[in-house]
Amino acid sequence: MSLDKKRTKELKDELIEIKNKLKKDLDIIAEPVGDNGEYRTKFEDIGEHRDENATEVENFTDNIAIKENLEKQLKNVDIALTKIEKGVFGVCDECGGEIDEKRLKINPSARRCINCAQ
Repeated sequence: MSLDKKRTKELKDELIEIKNKLKKDLDIIAEPVGDNGEYRTKFEDIGEHRDENATEVENFTDNIAIKENLEKQLKNVDIALTKIEKGVFGVCDECGGEIDEKRLKINPSARRCINCAQ
C-alpha cells in the first residue's frame, strides 16, 4: 500500500517542520560549517575561574554529543525530503520494500522498514 499524494504532502510538511526545529536547536549549540550540513560545536566562555572553566568543558563535551545526534537527524530528514522529490519516499533503503505508513507516521524520516530496522 503506497502513500497517496495527500498523505505524502502531510508527511513532507511535517518533515519541513522537523527540519526547521532541528536547525533551531543546532543553532543554539553549534554553528554551520559551509553549506554541506556540517556543524561545529560552540565553546561557551563562562569565565576565568577554575570551576567556570570546568563547567565550560563539561558543557562543550555534552554539546558535542547532542550536536552529532541533531546532525544525524537533520541528514535523515534531508534524505527523506529528497526521496519525496524523487518519488521514492517510503521505500526501505535496505530491502527496497515499502515502509509501513504507521512507521512513517511515528518517524517520517525512517529509512528502513521495521523488519530491516530490527
